[in-house]
Amino acid sequence: MDSQSLPAYDPARGPIRVVVEPPRSSWLGRVIKWTLTGLALLALIGLLFGDRYYGRESNLQEHWHSRSKTASDKIAIITVAGTILGDEGFVKDQIDQVRDDNSVRAVVLRVNSPGGTVTGSDYIYHHLKELVKKKEIPLVVSMGGIAASGGYYVSMAAGETENTIFAEPTTWTGSIGVIIPHYNVAKLLEKWDIADDSIASHPLKMMGSPTRDFPEPIAAEQQAILKGLVDSSFADFKEIVLAGRPGLRGDQAKQDIVFTGRIFTASQAKENGLVDKLGFVEDAIDRAAELAGIDKENVRVINFKQPTGLLTALMAGASIQQPGADSQPIDLRALANLTTPRAYYLCTFLPLLAGAAQ
Repeated sequence: MDSQSLPAYDPARGPIRVVVEPPRSSWLGRVIKWTLTGLALLALIGLLFGDRYYGRESNLQEHWHSRSKTASDKIAIITVAGTILGDEGFVKDQIDQVRDDNSVRAVVLRVNSPGGTVTGSDYIYHHLKELVKKKEIPLVVSMGGIAASGGYYVSMAAGETENTIFAEPTTWTGSIGVIIPHYNVAKLLEKWDIADDSIASHPLKMMGSPTRDFPEPIAAEQQAILKGLVDSSFADFKEIVLAGRPGLRGDQAKQDIVFTGRIFTASQAKENGLVDKLGFVEDAIDRAAELAGIDKENVRVINFKQPTGLLTALMAGASIQQPGADSQPIDLRALANLTTPRAYYLCTFLPLLAGAAQ
């Protein structure tokens, strides 16, 4: 508004008031603003109260799965589903509950996972081994749609006992290997005239940065260090597999096949000694009862439902599902992991966007 368009000043009407409206933001800007505000509020509430505020149960709810509803002896199904990200609270809760239940005579480990972090996979494996050792009970594996990489790693908790790893006819398994995901967008940033101006104590402190093209010899040193980390974790993976699959120990030809990181169908996996039997969860239950020395019909098979509070559901992408269901929700935490340099026992074409381990 210019001075020529202003009305003439009239002393009788008082001073002139001019209202200036701020420019309206776009609908996208408003959505982003309110979304960020909501997430910040949820994060604050979570820090102050945690899941207890939303009614998270301290003990898991036990559900009848199959066989007798009244038998005193139990076979517990422990479920590992989705991507293993390293904070497997529900898996550990299941293990703890089975450990404290003196009625549980055997465990069926239901695996439907493409794997995940090296640390998370080893954590689950370790606690499963401790469980069966302390309770002196058998563990039988039932593989679902996929039990690959870290999913196969945790399956090795079954140990050397014969006929303890069952794969469904449509299962994909194997993928025994290690990967450190890395994407270099430095040249793309150059096109956008964006420079990574980070300051570090040493160039290797920024090792794996997706926004830096390192000159030689730093680039070669970085590759060598990362390769060393991968090789070390891979050696551990092979050791775990050979401990659980004694038939592979003296068969170098099969080792040369299964330790390439490739994925196998259930039939191929059986042919190469990675699984024992093709069968469903019911077959694994029968074998668990046999190993425990109990009547396979007069046993109560149970599983557990993951308690889901509002905060957990929104921040972890958890879905409300039936006990033992194999659905794999999108996990918002997985997006954050894309920026974290880690080694993975993971089978995926797009790392870390599958659901979190349940």
